[in-house]
Amino acid sequence: MPIKSLLADTSPRSRLILGAVALGLVGFLLLVFKLASQPSFATVLTGLDPAQTGKITAALDERGVGYEIRSNGTALAVEKAQVAQARIALAEQGLAGAGKPGFELFDKQKLGSSDFQQQVTYQRALEGEIANTIRQVQGVTDAQVQLVMPKDQLFADGETPATAAVLLSGAAATLDPGAVRGIASLVASSVQGLKPQNVSITDASGQLVWPTGEVDGTAAAGVPAKQAAQSRYDAQLAGGLTALLAQTVGPDKARVQVTSDLNVDQATEEKLSYAKKGVPLRQQKDVERLKGAGGGASGVAGSGSNIPSYAGGGASGGSSDYRHETSDTTYGVDKTVTRTKLAPGTINRLSVALVVDEAVPGAQVEQLRDAVTAAAGIVPSRGDTLTVSRVAFSKPEPSALGGPVATILSGAKYAALALGLLAFLFLATRHLRRREGESLGEPTWLRQIEAPATLAQLEHETTVAEAPLPLPVSDPARRRVEDLAERDPARVAQQVRTWLQED
Repeated sequence: MPIKSLLADTSPRSRLILGAVALGLVGFLLLVFKLASQPSFATVLTGLDPAQTGKITAALDERGVGYEIRSNGTALAVEKAQVAQARIALAEQGLAGAGKPGFELFDKQKLGSSDFQQQVTYQRALEGEIANTIRQVQGVTDAQVQLVMPKDQLFADGETPATAAVLLSGAAATLDPGAVRGIASLVASSVQGLKPQNVSITDASGQLVWPTGEVDGTAAAGVPAKQAAQSRYDAQLAGGLTALLAQTVGPDKARVQVTSDLNVDQATEEKLSYAKKGVPLRQQKDVERLKGAGGGASGVAGSGSNIPSYAGGGASGGSSDYRHETSDTTYGVDKTVTRTKLAPGTINRLSVALVVDEAVPGAQVEQLRDAVTAAAGIVPSRGDTLTVSRVAFSKPEPSALGGPVATILSGAKYAALALGLLAFLFLATRHLRRREGESLGEPTWLRQIEAPATLAQLEHETTVAEAPLPLPVSDPARRRVEDLAERDPARVAQQVRTWLQED
């Protein structure tokens, strides 16, 4: 075989060089294959709230979309072939928020714009700035703002008030009523002449969340619906527990689900308590006193004075002193009336489900149970329950690149890899052939051989014949040949073999 004979004719140094080149080629091919097989990512969302990152990744995992979290959790990148699928998955969950253009619209103003165009641009810029500000509110993933600006009128009676319409996306139904009032106040304060009652806020389901009527001087929006309050409480508690589990066992090793039953009824409680001892309110005291002296006659009229044997009679000449004292005290009851307005949100019952991956040790699962029980505030006497399960989590399968463009790009990568390999082999073979065809020059003693002869004949003739006259010492060609024979005798022998094969 040509390759085998080529290796047999090369020197050890050349073989080492070829081996090093082969190893380098294999490493290069492995590196190129690894780079070609890795999916490329494209950034689709920036400026994310880290609190919403878990919801976004859960939506992508449900669709099997590969992603990367960048910029410390504030940017999301997905595979280029799955950008469309990722946007659809996030839009279905109300999580695909993109920034709206604000006052940067004035950076692209054309020369000679009319006053009407400038007013429209200002209104668009103001709407974008307000929408970007509302999007920073926790629980709001996207917002659309439409403004109706009043026109300047000559008379104040003819002016129409400014109005605004806001559409909230995401979990707007679970927003705290205070946050809704804050958004209304924010929009009203951003537009000149706009009042909060002229701002209408609607969630993604089309329900009006602002403005609302007032009951007893309190906005009805302050009374949260039971479903909204429970959803908000469940999301907040589940988010806190998920963060605790992620820091303990790592991401995607445990998941938690919370279901609560809240009492959102507003009530007023009155409590009446009495003191153990009364308090005197009024005290009245009456004193009756009689005083007098006795007369000359004694005895009592009747049979007692006429019967000799009856020793009776009254004293004569005595005095009397009569005293009678009465008092009347009116006591008051010491009572306390306490009126308490009970705020909505009391927990009637709480249920927490904790699912842990089988990779987590069993001893650690028991510790997680205790930690979640304390963090969630589980009260068994209230009927709260905590369920812990260990199951094998499913790993999302890496989806294949889809679409005709992705298929063409994938084939182009492998075609470029094959062309590079062929080019390297061609250049290496060409270099070896060039080295093989290099000539060292014909030695002087080789010209003396007129016909083919055996090695024994040459040795015999060399011993018998006279020694050839030596070349002058100053001949540069001789010195080069001798130096070459000393430095690389294998190369000289190879050249001699080549000449013999050509003859």
